[in-house]
Amino acid sequence: MKIQSNLIVIFILLNCLFNCYSQNNYKQHDNPLNHTYETSGDYIQLILPISAGLTTIIKKDWEGTKQFAFSYATTLAITYSLKTIVDKKRPESNTLYNSFPSGHTASAFSGASFIQRRYGWKYGKWAYLLATFVGVSRIEGGTQWHDPWDILGGAAVGIGSTYIFTKPNQQDKIDIGFITGNDNYVLTFNYKF
Repeated sequence: MKIQSNLIVIFILLNCLFNCYSQNNYKQHDNPLNHTYETSGDYIQLILPISAGLTTIIKKDWEGTKQFAFSYATTLAITYSLKTIVDKKRPESNTLYNSFPSGHTASAFSGASFIQRRYGWKYGKWAYLLATFVGVSRIEGGTQWHDPWDILGGAAVGIGSTYIFTKPNQQDKIDIGFITGNDNYVLTFNYKF
C-alpha cells in the first residue's frame, strides 16, 4: 500500500506544478486560488479510481481488479443515467440541466470507497478525505458546478456501487503462531472466514 500512497503524492505534486504553470494563462476565474482548487478536484476525481485500479494490479489482486471494474462501471452508468433522468439545472447555468448527481464526486467516492472496502481504513480514511475535497471543490470552486444535494447524491452512488461488488481482501486466511515462556509451549492456529 506504500506504493499507492506514493502514487497519490506524486499525482498531487504534478497537479500543483501544472496549476502553478497554467495560472498565468487562465483568465476565466477572477481568483487564481479558486482555479487551483477546482482544477485539483478535477484531477483527484481521476487519481482516486486510477490509484484503486493500479493497486489491484500491483498487488496482483485479480479478484479485486474484477470487483473494481464492476463497481466503477456501475458508478458511471448510474451517474450518467441519473443526470439524464433527473434533468436538474446547474446552479451557475441557465442552459445546462445535468447537475444531479455530481460525476466528479461519484468517481472520487467510488475510488475511495473501493480502497477502504478492499484494503481497510488505514488507507481508506485518506482516500475519503481526498474524495471529500473533490466534492467541496465542485461547490466552492470558481464556477460552483453543484449544490450540496448533487454532492451527496454523487457520494451515495459511488459508495453504494462499490459496496455492492467489493469484498474485503483477506489474503492471509490462516495465521499460525508459536509462543514460549516458563517451560510452556503453545501453538496457535487462527482461520479467518
